[in-house]
Amino acid sequence: MSIENKDVKKQIMDGNTALGIEFGSTRIKAVLVGEDNVPIASGAHDWENRLENGIWTYALEDVWKGLQDSYQKMAKDVEERYGVSLETIGSIGFSAMMHGYMPFDKEGNLLVPFRTWRNNITEPACEKLSALFGPHIPQRWSIAHLYQAILNGEEHVKDIDFMTTLDGYVHWQLTGQKVLGVGQASGMFPIDSNTRTYHATMVQQFDELVAEHHYPWKMLDIFPKVLVAGDDAGTLTEEGAKRLDVSGRLKAGIPLCPPEGDAGTGMAATNSVAVRTGNVSAGTSVFAMIVLEKDLSKHYPEIDLVTTPSGDPVAMVHCQNCTSDLNAWVGLFREFAETFDMKVDMDKLFGTLYRKAMEGDADCGGLLSYCYFSGEHITNFEEGRPLFVRSPESKFNLANFMRAHLFTTFGALNTGMKILNKENVKIDRITGHGGIFKTKGVAQKILAAAVQAPVSVMETAGEGGAWGIALLASYMKNRMEGETLEEYLDKNVFTGDAGIEEKPDPADVAGYEKFMERYTEGLAIERAAVDHLLQ
Repeated sequence: MSIENKDVKKQIMDGNTALGIEFGSTRIKAVLVGEDNVPIASGAHDWENRLENGIWTYALEDVWKGLQDSYQKMAKDVEERYGVSLETIGSIGFSAMMHGYMPFDKEGNLLVPFRTWRNNITEPACEKLSALFGPHIPQRWSIAHLYQAILNGEEHVKDIDFMTTLDGYVHWQLTGQKVLGVGQASGMFPIDSNTRTYHATMVQQFDELVAEHHYPWKMLDIFPKVLVAGDDAGTLTEEGAKRLDVSGRLKAGIPLCPPEGDAGTGMAATNSVAVRTGNVSAGTSVFAMIVLEKDLSKHYPEIDLVTTPSGDPVAMVHCQNCTSDLNAWVGLFREFAETFDMKVDMDKLFGTLYRKAMEGDADCGGLLSYCYFSGEHITNFEEGRPLFVRSPESKFNLANFMRAHLFTTFGALNTGMKILNKENVKIDRITGHGGIFKTKGVAQKILAAAVQAPVSVMETAGEGGAWGIALLASYMKNRMEGETLEEYLDKNVFTGDAGIEEKPDPADVAGYEKFMERYTEGLAIERAAVDHLLQ
């Protein structure tokens, strides 16, 4: 064993590590980091949401199966690399997709199937809450789901004892603590950045709004307590340790950081928690997070106001759809290759097809694609239909085909970012992260054209939010007194590394603008598909 591996082995045995586990839309990933916050082991479990009775959901049994499998694979990775069984960890953090609706009764039973962020079924609630509060309340927010259930007259509402998000649920089950990080909480209900908890006036407004129903609860009775980055969020219980590690090796008593949403972990993983920094996280959904130095001049339905893991205000452009359709097409190319008995390496296939897009025409040769697997609120679609369209005059070749499908992943995002440009929001740096950026210089170059700003990508771009929540767990345990999250990341993680920067290419910008003209005009085609092509 090398000297370096011996040192890591000692860190593992001494518990000088941090573990982050994130529930993404298609993958649950566990990342263990050492004293220097560099990943030393990982494990992953693939899963998919289901459309059941018109609701996008995940089954609770799949939550636990995926959590345990990703942990076991990470622990096996530790054993194979360093020859030691994982029995203790310095700190742990859980993260998941933001928003959604998980209401429980007093016995801890889930009252209705988990309603994820992907559901656009709360428009009446959003309209009324937005008018009442002032800031726009998006359809995927937890408070919108709660109020829509009230408007629907759903019987379960009176029995709610606690409601939370997916990461909050897992954290609660493993620690007994009903808490949530402020970044994730800001996707449940508006946050006051001065108090760094739920906005007190709006809480009162909501309670008054629903008072006529005479429920046995008020909002704060059933919502999780809000914590900020660095706060103690409880410890792993004996029962929780056994539930996380089915081998029984993991010891109880490990401290946990506040559970955070994938937006907050994305900010941590890209060192984008300071004012005038931003990041774009691209996966099943895509969102841009820009840390504001001042309030916007007015409220916009396309812009969500959330917070960093420390509670600072953030403008969020969130789009429901990004890589699902793109991945499906790559899967089709894999199937084609396998039909001819070709062995396919998926990383190589993705990289080859992505790089091919760089050979296409700047505007994709007249091709048009919509990656709408589900609805897209920014363009006013309650449902989606993945769509590829061309005219007889279009330049239909592989390069333009791949370019169009990469362009469209940032199409809805482009619409929202234009609003921030008009608001003169200052951005010193945007960092991209997520699997789409693994192929160097492709999605990064396209995103720079879409947002018309320099985009940096770090070597850790593919690690994503699991690494980000591991960093938040490390910060909670290892920070110096008074040390901010921004200071900790700069000093102990990134040490001035801003990644590799790609400036917008004028030709790409012009081509993207031309593509977006076609994209905007073609929304009528997408509308016709939604109206006439049944699910």
